[in-house]
Amino acid sequence: MINIALDAMGGDFGAEPIVTGAVHALYERDDFTLSLVGKREEIIKYLPKNLGDRVTIVEASDVISMEDSATDVFKRKDSSIYRAVDLVRDGEARAVVSAGHSGATMSLATLRIGRISKISRPAIAAFMPTKEGKRSLVLDVGANVDCKAENLFQFGVMGEVYAKKILNIPSPRVGLLSNGEEDSKGNELTKESFKLLQNLPSFKGNVEGNNIFDGSVDVIVCDGFVGNLVLKTSEGVAETISYFIKKRIKRSAIAIAGALLMKKVFRLLKKEIDYAEYGGAPLLGLKACTIIGHGKSNPKAVKNAIFQAISYVNAEIEQEIEQKLTTIEI
Repeated sequence: MINIALDAMGGDFGAEPIVTGAVHALYERDDFTLSLVGKREEIIKYLPKNLGDRVTIVEASDVISMEDSATDVFKRKDSSIYRAVDLVRDGEARAVVSAGHSGATMSLATLRIGRISKISRPAIAAFMPTKEGKRSLVLDVGANVDCKAENLFQFGVMGEVYAKKILNIPSPRVGLLSNGEEDSKGNELTKESFKLLQNLPSFKGNVEGNNIFDGSVDVIVCDGFVGNLVLKTSEGVAETISYFIKKRIKRSAIAIAGALLMKKVFRLLKKEIDYAEYGGAPLLGLKACTIIGHGKSNPKAVKNAIFQAISYVNAEIEQEIEQKLTTIEI
């Protein structure tokens, strides 16, 4: 049975939403166990007594806050994220999930768990809604602000494997984010990356920002600087549109009546853009599964992050990535 190490203290709101989400996951599925890492007295407040041996509490007296430097985590070995990562490193868990300090989680996982052979840098992948009703995968969205062409090529391979195995897309299409669709467009990095990505049969060429959402490609490759801007901009646009809709509705009785009729549509729209639906962002390229959740994760997000980790482990993503890289010569 798969054991998941869950950082129970890392989120913005303490243990309550993390543990509650974990409990919901345990009630919904019976094919995994959990190691809840953190302060025991905080965890047991929200933990029912009827879960038997499916939950283990691993004591950790320290918590890395969002204000702490990512490098501080290496000195604080009794922090919840350090202990959670080491459960994976030591073979006691198959995956780690944390809604805590993303930089600390990424740094610890990379150095303590280690990278897959042939992967020079891991990448954070983010899910984006599309007009086709499915999700596209953008990577990297923040792990590496400065990249080489070989990094973007590896991101393409990792993204293709993840889209196929987790998003269940039989033949994922890979695109390189640039300032135009023409082969000649882009900066020096994208031009060099284009040449390498042409070795992937799934590569469809350059794509623009709007293609992230129109369903024309399934995997969008970029460096972490650009990807993080895309991610934060997209979140901001979604929040602004939601604000404008609510504001306009409140101003008009007709709009209120229309909103009641459109309630189901709004509910579906919210579901499409809600990060809680997928739970967290996978850090691809490591020897074991690492899921980085949003700091504001609610119980639903935590539950789905755990489920994503289980799918990751069952799909043997690391082996698939390594095998694919050995079959491609660049």
